[in-house]
Amino acid sequence: MTLDEKEFFREATLRICGSLEIEKALRKCLMYIREFIPAGQMSFHVYDRGFGIVETVAHATPESSEALSLKTPISLKARKQIEEQRSVRVRLVDRLGDNEVTSPIAKKLNALDLSAVVMDLVLERKLLGVLSVFGETGQKFNAEHVRLLSLLNEPFAVALTNSLRYRELRKLRDLLADDNRYLQDELLRLSGEEIIGADFGLKEVMEMVRQVAPLDSPVLLLGETGVGKEVIANAIHHSSPRRDGPFIKVNCGAIPENLMDSELFGHEKGAFTGALSRKRGRFERAQGGTIFLDEIGELRPEAQVRLLRVLQEKEIERVGGSGTIKVNIRIIAATHRDLEAMLEQRRFREDLYFRLRVFPIVIPPLRRRIADIPALLQHFMQKKSLEMKLGTVPSPAPGAVDRLMAYHWPGNVRELENAVERALILGRGEPLTFSDISCRAYSVGTALRKDEISHESSALDAVMSRHIRRVMDMCGGRVEGGRGAASLLDINPSTLRKRMKKLGIPFGRKPMKHGD
Repeated sequence: MTLDEKEFFREATLRICGSLEIEKALRKCLMYIREFIPAGQMSFHVYDRGFGIVETVAHATPESSEALSLKTPISLKARKQIEEQRSVRVRLVDRLGDNEVTSPIAKKLNALDLSAVVMDLVLERKLLGVLSVFGETGQKFNAEHVRLLSLLNEPFAVALTNSLRYRELRKLRDLLADDNRYLQDELLRLSGEEIIGADFGLKEVMEMVRQVAPLDSPVLLLGETGVGKEVIANAIHHSSPRRDGPFIKVNCGAIPENLMDSELFGHEKGAFTGALSRKRGRFERAQGGTIFLDEIGELRPEAQVRLLRVLQEKEIERVGGSGTIKVNIRIIAATHRDLEAMLEQRRFREDLYFRLRVFPIVIPPLRRRIADIPALLQHFMQKKSLEMKLGTVPSPAPGAVDRLMAYHWPGNVRELENAVERALILGRGEPLTFSDISCRAYSVGTALRKDEISHESSALDAVMSRHIRRVMDMCGGRVEGGRGAASLLDINPSTLRKRMKKLGIPFGRKPMKHGD
């Protein structure tokens, strides 16, 4: 059958530009061109050169269509490839999974083994976006298919730019129409409920969140300062059956020691000077919901005992009270401290530690999930620009993202957020360079490596200390002789004494007791 190109162009264009809902228009067009081209799926993508992110905004198959905001960070090699191939507007990809640029996007769309035609959408020499047409399983595109799709470059470009402008106008209209409560919820969402990196650096963490969220088991979040432990705690609560209950946050390190019990457990009127009325503590206020105990390592011993009772008996007692109060709560604890080392020093109760450590989740530092930095940067730039009422969101200068990805981030995500705010203040609307990060990268990175070495050394000392103490217990505190600790450890007695002295392990005539 001879194809009339004018009729093909007209019919395809009517479908492409037939709806402001671009995903519906995309599907209608797909169903038409399938009569001439072995097309199985179609997608619109927008490339953000500053952030190195490809955003898939619409996707269609013969069965369905969907508007998306699927953001995929791509590698530096892929970004260079995109810039170098800009002169080639239409490209034939034999297998999407073999291409540096298309592979990470195709993986999300379950299309790694398919062939595709990838076409830059250009109007007035300006790149507006990209159209990808995936082939049917086992079928390949040929030069004639590529030529036919090239005829539709302009209609696709017009449809995409109109749709993006329409979405922006609709978003602005909604923001203007919504009331203060909506705005407060939006600000709350921007301030931390969104999990940036859930599909990349935090993928394993989020899988653990999905496993434990439906349960009532205690969760212990471990990680350096600034990695986002509160954000993960929020995600656990809002993914749980307790999502409609309260989420009470307590920074155990910020409450004065003399007020700790009163704040956590409440007090009765007259329990102490200044207790003029009964007060409900944080545990009572969390009834039916979740309580997040940040910096749990800062709890003093008396509060640890009472917390253990909450975990075991599900009840509390107010300061100055004589009766018990049943509580229905879930406890999520977090700390950046080495709780095992604190056990050795008798600064944290062993029984409480094992009750809290039912389901530990270790949150990796930012330097171990560098791929998340472009998305985090974009998120914080939008958030801080809104907070600072800048009107428009500046873009990062060329090389800025690479500079940030080369930095070690000892302060983790919180440091990145502060760096963005500082850059916005200094930038005055210009592209953000983050030049101060470049100046500090080597010195801070060097210091960080020293800190890591020191931490590893400290952790090794803790393990060694525990082992020597156990052996000394077995030997009744004896260092030398056939039944002495030195013999069991296969070490010279004088060397063992020096090691024990360095680790602060007492020895001598007095028998050893584990933990002394």
